[in-house]
Amino acid sequence: MNAELPAPLFEPFPGDGSGFDTDVVVVGLGPAGGVAAAALATYGVRVHAVTAFPWVANGPRAHITNQRAVEVLRDLGLEDEARARATPWDRMGDTLFTTSLAGEEIIRMQTWGTGDLRHGDYVQGSPSPMLDLPQPLLEPLLIDAAATRGAIVSFNTEYLDHVQDEDGVTVRLRDGRTGREFTQRARYLLGFDGARSRIVEQLGLPLEGELARAGTAYIRFRADLSRYTAHRPSILYWVFNSKAGFGEIGMGLLRAIRPWEEWIAGWGFDMAAGEPDLADEKVTEQIRTLVGDPGIEIEILTKSLWYVNQQHATRYSRGRVFCGGDAVHRHPPSSGLGSNTSMQDAFNLAWKIAYAVKGYAGPGLLETYSAERVPVGAQVVARANQSRKDYAGLREWFDHDADDPVAAGLARLKADTPEGRALRERLYEGLELKNTEFNAHGVELNQRYASDAVIPDPAAGEEEWPRHPELYLQATTRPGAKIPHAWLVDGGGHRVSTLDVTGKGMMTVLTGLSGTAWKRAAEKLDLPFLRTVVVGEPGTADPYGYWRRVREVPEAGALLVRPDGYIAWRHDAEVRDDDAAMALLEQALCTVLDRPNRRRADGAPPGGARQQYSTRAVDIAVPMHTPDRP
Repeated sequence: MNAELPAPLFEPFPGDGSGFDTDVVVVGLGPAGGVAAAALATYGVRVHAVTAFPWVANGPRAHITNQRAVEVLRDLGLEDEARARATPWDRMGDTLFTTSLAGEEIIRMQTWGTGDLRHGDYVQGSPSPMLDLPQPLLEPLLIDAAATRGAIVSFNTEYLDHVQDEDGVTVRLRDGRTGREFTQRARYLLGFDGARSRIVEQLGLPLEGELARAGTAYIRFRADLSRYTAHRPSILYWVFNSKAGFGEIGMGLLRAIRPWEEWIAGWGFDMAAGEPDLADEKVTEQIRTLVGDPGIEIEILTKSLWYVNQQHATRYSRGRVFCGGDAVHRHPPSSGLGSNTSMQDAFNLAWKIAYAVKGYAGPGLLETYSAERVPVGAQVVARANQSRKDYAGLREWFDHDADDPVAAGLARLKADTPEGRALRERLYEGLELKNTEFNAHGVELNQRYASDAVIPDPAAGEEEWPRHPELYLQATTRPGAKIPHAWLVDGGGHRVSTLDVTGKGMMTVLTGLSGTAWKRAAEKLDLPFLRTVVVGEPGTADPYGYWRRVREVPEAGALLVRPDGYIAWRHDAEVRDDDAAMALLEQALCTVLDRPNRRRADGAPPGGARQQYSTRAVDIAVPMHTPDRP
């Protein structure tokens, strides 16, 4: 339903001779910068996106694309094309833990929501399936969308520095081909320039944590491994191997890039001993050991080292400069959260920038970016690093006193002895714990925002979590949560999600057939960024009753849904009077968007001055814990 290119939602900001070359300069064209550029262009904002590189990512890098990230692509009209480029969901998840790809299999896990026990949760939670979409396939999709929709995109263009003032930012750039330096005058600068972010350094954004606490070798290679994998498809295969067992994870990895012919082999190394020998013959031998086939033909494509980071920024912006993605949260790929979180940073920020540029919102709205995304970044850094440590429970059967800890350990693991039974129980307990990495639906979709762009529901009380908040999605219409997915039916009888009738750069009033007062109120407000959706009208019917089950407000109540799909406010009592509905709705919009209320003579936003950003107010994104192990 999203194959057609959406038209810009608003007219581009007029060239008013104000001295601005563009509205926004975006530095970096990875997943975060690509989403920002595509979204801003879709919203009709003038954007100049630059990267120092000649083209997109030169290696597979991030690849797991979780449901929330696919929902972002869905909102931008890019989901169908992304799915066509990706390894599909049903081929992602029969993850092995084995002595080698050709060797003895120890345990197996159904991951990424593909399994019998969890698939229904994922299908119920989102209209968008998970995908395996490596960065070199994702980035061109985003860049093409941005350029097609009006963004100026410049490769080989290095960011140097910036100077900001009360009205805008002057950004100094250098053309990498000619060496010529030039400036761009913009209203805002967005820094999505990666883990060595020059913009974060220049802003002096505070960072917590450590860098390079462990090292990993990654070798990209080509080999036909279909005879070992086609019958048990996955994008990750873990190998218990004495030659690749160093570090926290203590296993080798074979990651499918293009099933089943292009791969990455990975293993940890001891940083204290210096960089490992990556000569062709060494890595070929190691890969053959992981595969378990000494004669397999291998074509080595690239060799690289990367380091495990555990660091995040405690603020994402200063003045008119905003940062996101790997620039502000730096962590290993465990749990597959990197590009997903980066894309969501950009999606959270883009609509706010657009509303500020167009005069739809006051400056307080942009302050909510840090308030909402800092806790998510901190959570993701902690979760990714904890996931590495949680592999220890899968290795307790190793016999570390033996010459070959794996072979000797297997004999202990399979023995009909009290020790063997205990080791087998511990192995399954360790496997169960890995659900917090590989079936962590809650980590991916349970983020809650607390900021001035969210009006709490005082009647709701503290949210309770009857199920593990990292494992299970808890859909809710509480302000600060993402709108629940529920299937509606359009005028032609086709299913559409609640996510499809909200978002798209607009604030949405969502109500039911009894909520006609809200519809008339929104029409009287006559705001270019506000739409009303009445569930039950032609085009948004609820024949299944799915929306009725999850809406948590009466039919004549209302939800105010932000352009990023998060609920800004809800009124959980029936309203029948047009004037009452308009007063409530206008007050909510003025508070969320930091707009002056026309009904206030002094022009102040409802409720008084906006509160300053405080990390104390936003301590949680998803409540995170590691369950006690018996």
